[in-house]
Amino acid sequence: MSQIQSSAKNLNLRAQVVKTLLAVQNGQSLTSVLNQHLNIVSERDRGLYHELSLGCLRQWYGLKAITLPLLTKPLDNEALESCLYLGLYQLLCTRIPAHAAISETVNAVKQLGFEPMSGLVNAVLRRVSRETEEFQTALDEAHGLPSWLFKRLKKDWPEQLPELCHNLKQVAPLTLRVNERQISRDEYLEILEEENIEAHACELSDVGIVLDQTGNITSLPGFEEGGFSVQDEHAQLCATLLPDLDGKVVVDACAAPGGKAAHILERFNPKKLIALDHDAKRLVRVSENLERLELNAHADVEIITADATTWTAEQAVDCIVLDAPCSAIGVMRRHPDIRLLRQSTDIQKTVDLQKQILNHMWQQLKVGGTMLYITCSILKVENEQQMVNFFAEHADAQEVKIEAKWGLTQIHGRQLLPETGFGDGFYYCKIQKTA
Repeated sequence: MSQIQSSAKNLNLRAQVVKTLLAVQNGQSLTSVLNQHLNIVSERDRGLYHELSLGCLRQWYGLKAITLPLLTKPLDNEALESCLYLGLYQLLCTRIPAHAAISETVNAVKQLGFEPMSGLVNAVLRRVSRETEEFQTALDEAHGLPSWLFKRLKKDWPEQLPELCHNLKQVAPLTLRVNERQISRDEYLEILEEENIEAHACELSDVGIVLDQTGNITSLPGFEEGGFSVQDEHAQLCATLLPDLDGKVVVDACAAPGGKAAHILERFNPKKLIALDHDAKRLVRVSENLERLELNAHADVEIITADATTWTAEQAVDCIVLDAPCSAIGVMRRHPDIRLLRQSTDIQKTVDLQKQILNHMWQQLKVGGTMLYITCSILKVENEQQMVNFFAEHADAQEVKIEAKWGLTQIHGRQLLPETGFGDGFYYCKIQKTA
């Protein structure tokens, strides 16, 4: 890797993107490297840098599938592989002129210290640029997932599989949740229209708005004043599934970054809201969000750094919202690095942790109280199967059926799959404590 440590300032944009892709291949999350790498990129190139990094990760396994037949032998070199995928992505998925995409990518290969291989990269990219249509078709037809995940989804969702693979490769819409304490959805849509910002109302969430154009969220009207938050439409359904929480004690058990806690405070006047998370840094976001949305006045809010497998309530609580740690396969459109970071061995560990949290938090709930179990996964082992096991082991638990026109009915709970132009993959199951 020493060749790649050449002075970052002198690298072209493509080489910067390759360094980002390499960091993710080596197990770093995109969020952790993005800000650090963005600082090196010039202001005018940031949009392109962002699109190329996220786009390559989104199409990674598809690009891999179409590259393999083009090579006489495997490259066994992560940097070169990344250069090839980046070149192919530009040729097949962007409007960048072919000559620019090829020359910039070949220069990146040289700058990263792989000059002897630049001819190979050049030849592969030129061939693809001559046969764009065939390769575009091949990329569209590739399922684009690591093989372990493809097998799991094939087992869990055989009928939905082709559409699911396609939808997971798309860019997720940018969705806002209007803060009803300040403004109605219709009023906010009018403000956006006056500012010539294209947007439309969500279908499932009565407070959701989809932005039809990209832009800086913080410069939208009303951001500083707390008029809205950014939250996926399917995540916004959480608050609609809860009982009336006025005057009640509620625990948001894995609260960061605070979207669900904020939505509860926008909709209800609980006696107390306790937001727990084991990550103190991410909890800072919860306080910042509640402050910006001016929600602290509507309840006694306690933000606690604690582990949901061990935290004990002073007295039994009325409602627990448990957005459990999960594989996050349902939000892969927003976090395309999950494709590379998540391993098949992670899943069982996650399922075990969920079970631990479920069992412990169940003990904190009062009789007659409600728990809402949520994940942003689409794997049945974390969702339906987790609940089948939970009900088998807890005689004092009874499912409250979710009557809704969205999602797919499961043995227990409802599953939403990611849909192009709509929300991400989420699972909900509502449970009442009967004894």
